[in-house]
Amino acid sequence: MTVEEYFAEAKAFERPIFDVVESHLRSLGEVIVDPIDMGILFKNGPVFCMHTPKKQWVALGFDLRRRLETERLSRKVVEHSNKFFHVVNVADATEIDDELLGWLTEAYHAPAGATSSTPAGGADPMVPDDID
Repeated sequence: MTVEEYFAEAKAFERPIFDVVESHLRSLGEVIVDPIDMGILFKNGPVFCMHTPKKQWVALGFDLRRRLETERLSRKVVEHSNKFFHVVNVADATEIDDELLGWLTEAYHAPAGATSSTPAGGADPMVPDDID
């Protein structure tokens, strides 16, 4: 599915949120945008950010190597492997501020499992992780 196909069926409030997030992430470097039935995955090797639509907002999920302590989180932080999955509900693109963009930047630059000597996702971080 393409981004345009995804948004043909999406709720109107989703696209402006996506546009802000995608623009910021692309300013950081290469990003794979993978629209699927349940939302949109952002990858730079592994998935590091998810745009998941809900009734009146987008659940913006992202992995960090550390646990955030903030009132902005809409769900319990889930620890798995060597990372922490965080979710912030965003009802309007104007809610995406420097703090949230900073967390997305951190998620982009430090994908879980990466070390200083290994690029995210292995030898080529731009090969989608679902392709053999």
